[in-house]
Amino acid sequence: MTERVPLDPATTFGPSQPCFGCSPNHPIGFHLEPYREGDAVCVDFTPGDRYQGPPGLMHGGLVMTLADELGAWVVLGLKERFGFTAAVEARLLKPVRIGIPVHGRGTITSDTARIVKMQITLTQEDAEVFRGTFTFALLDRAGAEKLLGGPLPETWVRFAR
Repeated sequence: MTERVPLDPATTFGPSQPCFGCSPNHPIGFHLEPYREGDAVCVDFTPGDRYQGPPGLMHGGLVMTLADELGAWVVLGLKERFGFTAAVEARLLKPVRIGIPVHGRGTITSDTARIVKMQITLTQEDAEVFRGTFTFALLDRAGAEKLLGGPLPETWVRFAR
């Protein structure tokens, strides 16, 4: 079995970072705790009632948000870079049920100096519920600050090169 290596968002970006996906303090966020397993980055998440769309099901847009956040951590965990979502091709294969654990796994499929493509899958009860190809653009500090419209938080600087 491959060793599980935690990728701690609070240590990486500080406990007060505002990310919906991984901030430990976001009032309604996912509070994800990503980890690395070999050449993959994974997350485990159990959607609660607050993430509901139709009764008993996770809102489809939030399923996409979960997959996108995993994609960001694939770039962070495997490349030690920060990327911004540039393109998504995705399939919602089955409904994601509330109260049942979801396992997400992401692996890099293509990697150049400025573009990383990856495969993201989400499974629930051993069935694939989501599959997507995500493209992330890697930006240097100037590019990231232009995109954000202001200075990069100090905890992000080491990932923007």
